[in-house]
Amino acid sequence: MQSVQRLVTAFLILFAFSAEAQDAKMKTFIDALMKKMTLEEKIGQLNLPGSGDIVTGQAKSSDIGKKIREGKVGGLFNIKGVEKIRDVQRVAVEESRMKIPLLFGMDVIHGYQTTFPIPLGLSCSWDMNAIEQSARIAATEASADGICWTFSPMVDIARDARWGRIAEGSGEDPYLGSAIAQAMVRGYQGNDLTKNNTIMACVKHYAMYGAAEAGRDYNTTDMSRLRMFNEYLPPYKAAVDAGAGSIMASFNEVDGIPATGSKFLMTDVLRRQWGFKGFVVTDYTGINEMIDHGMGDLQQVSALALKAGINMDMVGEGFLTTLTKSLKEGKITLKEIDDACRLILEAKYKLGLFDDPYKYCDVQRSKTDVYTDANRRTARRIAAESFVLLKNNNSILPLKKTGTIALIGPLADSKANMPGTWSVATDLSKAVAVKPAMENAVGANANILYAKGSSFEADPELEKRGTMFGRELQPDSRSNAELLAEALQVANQADVIVATLGEASEMSGESSSRTNIEIPQVQKDLLGALLKTGKPVVLVLFTGRPLALAWEQKNVPAILNVWFGGSEAGDAIADVLFGDVNPSGKLTTSFPQNVGQVPIYYAHKNTGRPLGEGKWFEKFRSNYLDVSNDPLYPFGYGLSYTTFSYSDVKLSSASLKGNQTLTASVTVTNTGKRDGKETVQLYIRDLVGSITRPVKELKGFQKISLKAGESRTVTFSITPNDLKFYNGDLKYDWEPGEFSIMIGASSRDVKSANVNWVK
Repeated sequence: MQSVQRLVTAFLILFAFSAEAQDAKMKTFIDALMKKMTLEEKIGQLNLPGSGDIVTGQAKSSDIGKKIREGKVGGLFNIKGVEKIRDVQRVAVEESRMKIPLLFGMDVIHGYQTTFPIPLGLSCSWDMNAIEQSARIAATEASADGICWTFSPMVDIARDARWGRIAEGSGEDPYLGSAIAQAMVRGYQGNDLTKNNTIMACVKHYAMYGAAEAGRDYNTTDMSRLRMFNEYLPPYKAAVDAGAGSIMASFNEVDGIPATGSKFLMTDVLRRQWGFKGFVVTDYTGINEMIDHGMGDLQQVSALALKAGINMDMVGEGFLTTLTKSLKEGKITLKEIDDACRLILEAKYKLGLFDDPYKYCDVQRSKTDVYTDANRRTARRIAAESFVLLKNNNSILPLKKTGTIALIGPLADSKANMPGTWSVATDLSKAVAVKPAMENAVGANANILYAKGSSFEADPELEKRGTMFGRELQPDSRSNAELLAEALQVANQADVIVATLGEASEMSGESSSRTNIEIPQVQKDLLGALLKTGKPVVLVLFTGRPLALAWEQKNVPAILNVWFGGSEAGDAIADVLFGDVNPSGKLTTSFPQNVGQVPIYYAHKNTGRPLGEGKWFEKFRSNYLDVSNDPLYPFGYGLSYTTFSYSDVKLSSASLKGNQTLTASVTVTNTGKRDGKETVQLYIRDLVGSITRPVKELKGFQKISLKAGESRTVTFSITPNDLKFYNGDLKYDWEPGEFSIMIGASSRDVKSANVNWVK
């Protein structure tokens, strides 16, 4: 054992020495480079315009091309294709004075051309290996097409279903969100950024963007430092700890200062507390938008951003046009410009662009590594793992591949809506819709009858807002009454009805906040009419957010939430509907009974007048008159085509001291007739604290596979590190006392045992 420890120690020393040597080599290179650069060229490295008017073969004559030759551009984003990127890079490294290569970024959010489920859906797999693999494939494909930098992962904690960008994150929990943030960074960056199939991650949106007031995008965020550090900041720190190369500032204000101008966030926390060594870029026109926040004119807000710790200005060109003047007037220092420039140059060095500026421009790779059959198979498998079975009365699901199945709904035959929001590199025409996938799955053994059934929204203008960017439905001149009549005619011929309803893909995502988070009424009317036929109905629910589904839960026999499953969504949905895959997804956001409960999340705190256990309403207690406090579906919830039972929680000891380790275990048994997967979840409650503590907090999870009838003991090791939190002095530590250890199938369905832990 000692010899192994010595080997590990020797390896760590060697690794540290090697890293120091590499850092010294990088510093020497960049020192020499910056001595040759003019002030304007240094400021130019801080400028990140969009791709503008560049098309292949016209980089030289474009306005952006002119700025690149003059050394006024540090990178470009959302320019796609090897030939185009090579053309632009050539201008930078062959025609500019300093010949500094450009960064090329893109919103590679949940896959490149092979698209995976939207991030909220992906998180419901609770499978860190699958999530990392999705990012690894995205990096391989994007890098093959010329991209070296992705504006992902988005790690914002979100607890308000009205906020459209909840679709882009990993849900409401900081522990799970931190694990996913690290998996995504590992997937994108691999273990060597100089390889041509890795890309630099950009963690966003720093910070607290997901807590925008009223669920309205870009809105004010206001919270205590305790809530920041305990609930919202952990996933950003986890991504930094995983080695993320860059950070994106958020749009919202924090403590009365827009994040883009917050020295507290960008310098005090990010660099001084967390030791972040990469660079910080604004979001789109983030500097300019501080003007409307009331922070001054463009020169003032640009200086504010630089001094706060922003290194790169996306699109706004405030740095490019005002920093020279601010320097002359003594409002900023040359060191502040130099520090920002150095960080941009270091990123390019770490990516190997100074060694080979065309390393991401291999035409052959773009032909062989993108949207491959292997990648599509992986995307299909992971998509099926992300779906959450919300209800399945009388085991309607899985469906038999026989008889007549009515497939009804506006999302049944819509390729363009399958990949979901922020799938900018996906060829929507190649996405797999539900209708052809189900037809292919049953072959000649069953009859699939199809009807559109309704529009997305009765209001054409509202439908237009929710189906932007090529996600529009196929034109249909018929009225909703005519569509409904056709749907009922089809339904009456069937043995079972599959209703594909919910949101269009752009009804969630950026600038897609909603105050009504129910299924659109015209679709609910269709669903109600289908239920009245008396036929079994399966609701295949498409959504980018938690929806209020109280009526559906009460009336629809089976509900399968498929989010937006990516380019292979249709086949993955068919796999689960017909039982080729047993669903295993678990919710990472609480679903409210209605919008009035929002924001709702499991890790809430008790009030001084909590509602009694198991009660619905008590006067002068913290509750509602019209609904219970409970979510419709709790965090961690998800059914299977089989069933699982849990034994009581067994602890290795009822009392511990200091840094001892507690072992907590349960025996999980597959009590059904099908093999299945179950995510076993560990929660802890600190029963007495120096500050109020949540009623429970996720502290571990294991996803296991069990054959029908099989049992397995699942064990968690708990140390004082799992008990730590930021106290009233913002000190990260644990406090002795009694703790409740809970293990179960969801945040609601747990068994518990208590332990006393002293220092």
